[in-house]
Amino acid sequence: MDPNEHITSYTCAIKGSNLEDDEIESVLLKKFGETLSKGAMIWYHNLPPISIGSFAMLADAFIKAHAGAIKVETRKSDLFKVKQRDNEMLREFVSRFQMEQMDLPPVADDWAVQAFTQGLNPQSSLASQQLKQNLVEYAVVT
Repeated sequence: MDPNEHITSYTCAIKGSNLEDDEIESVLLKKFGETLSKGAMIWYHNLPPISIGSFAMLADAFIKAHAGAIKVETRKSDLFKVKQRDNEMLREFVSRFQMEQMDLPPVADDWAVQAFTQGLNPQSSLASQQLKQNLVEYAVVT
């Protein structure tokens, strides 16, 4: 999950819970750990005692520690940006698509099929169009 998104959702939930203004900061700090799981929870529990003086400091440390999550999700979507060029033969596109996919974090097969089929040039050859149809049918069957 995007750490910025988590902080925003959490802050909105706490601020919308009928607390007095002077209570919000302490509740933000005290309840934050309850919203975490897996690696984020381990990170939180490994914070040195009395090392965080405000929720702003905690949020900043959390975002910095989990910034990699933002990059991974963004990079997965990069596979959908791979498009067959107007003059590119099908086998060249397949090869280039596979090379791009290897540079990214692992993606589910259905994502890869969808990204590939969306990347095919609509003006491509009959072979490309037939492959696209076969992949769409394969995705529906599985």
